[in-house]
Amino acid sequence: MTTRSETRTALDHLLTEIEHRNPAQPEFHQAAHEVLETLAPVIAARPEYAEPGLIERLVEPERQVIFRVPWQDDQGRVHVNRGFRVEFNSALGPYKGGLRFHPSVNLGVIKFLGFEQIFKNALTGLGIGGGKGGSDFDPHGRSDAEVMRFCQSFMTELYRHIGEHTDVPAGDIGVGGREIGYLFGQYRRITNRWEAGVLTGKGQGWGGSLIRPEATGYGNVLFAAAMLRERGEDLEGQTAVVSGSGNVAIYTIEKLAALGANAVTCSDSSGYVVDEKGIDLDLLKQIKEVERGRVDAYAERRGASARFVPGGRVWDVPADIALPSATQNELDENDAATLIRNGVKAVSEGANMPATPEAVHLLQKAGVAFGPGKAANAGGVAVSALEMAQNHARTSWSAARVEEELTHIMNDIHTTCHETAERYDAPGDYVTGANIAGFERVADAMLAQGVI
Repeated sequence: MTTRSETRTALDHLLTEIEHRNPAQPEFHQAAHEVLETLAPVIAARPEYAEPGLIERLVEPERQVIFRVPWQDDQGRVHVNRGFRVEFNSALGPYKGGLRFHPSVNLGVIKFLGFEQIFKNALTGLGIGGGKGGSDFDPHGRSDAEVMRFCQSFMTELYRHIGEHTDVPAGDIGVGGREIGYLFGQYRRITNRWEAGVLTGKGQGWGGSLIRPEATGYGNVLFAAAMLRERGEDLEGQTAVVSGSGNVAIYTIEKLAALGANAVTCSDSSGYVVDEKGIDLDLLKQIKEVERGRVDAYAERRGASARFVPGGRVWDVPADIALPSATQNELDENDAATLIRNGVKAVSEGANMPATPEAVHLLQKAGVAFGPGKAANAGGVAVSALEMAQNHARTSWSAARVEEELTHIMNDIHTTCHETAERYDAPGDYVTGANIAGFERVADAMLAQGVI
């Protein structure tokens, strides 16, 4: 039987090979390290996982598609962006994962997101594989007509790689209801099919699910609440800091308020807002969802209780709970140290990999409950899968039913991660629990299906 030490050495060699085979992809390297460094106990206990090159296959995408996206702006100038779709693993079901439109998008970012998606989707128990896509296109400041032309050009290539039984994209940063609508319209135009299940995050009048916009933020708060319950506490009366001001952050703030907590911050790339009275959700939604403005406008219109801090670190604001909900690596070791000094009890990741490895280690060492994104923010993809189920049956569920299903799924994910961590002698370590639980589900399916 292979020892943990021997398994650890083999995994270290594989990580070195991953870096060599995938140069200049630091985000993907980071995601692979974060998962693989927790797998030694399960591989030592179940050596069949090591024998058929299973992990080597797991870290190599099944398919990577890169394509040109030409489009014209309102002045008739031609722009060329790059499109991506990485279909990482389909052992559990069709590839499922969002599309991100942001200048920072490159192959390494998409691969990191797709790799995370494998385990996140496995944790939901809903039979969906892992994938991700997007473009370095920046929708900010573009007219609706420009965004439409870009989305139509993007889908003109993407359509041949997706389908309700193959790959089902959704939204992510820069891709909301407007973009999904344009993408779906072009897919329908090209294919001559009303294939509602090909995209999720659709409008509620044409195949979308209630609670889908809220799901990631709601789910993250539900996971944070479950971590606190495990420690004999709840969210009632707790102060929370939330980063970001997009879809995830807005509905994180909304669910916190519903459960009795007070979110006092939001942020964007220009800086952050602190509101001593708690974030006014209606005002934030008006500025960000309707006007597509910046958070400094919130402070200007809110009054004396709010102040805008240009630049700076939202994590400097004292709080009981922290919910990073913006982007990857936004919370570093120094931020973690500040949160710990200020008495933070729990950190739950609404974004994908927003805490650096050093920050995670410091928080765990200090005894802070830490919910990794692949578990804590799985609510979005869970409701996307529920949207697929509704599309397949050509029906629509009530908001109450969807939210009940979401609550059940998030509590199940928490229980699975908690019990798995205990089973592998890492009590309270949700990172280890999430990684191993997700890995076991995917690995068992891969073994059953042969070397493909």
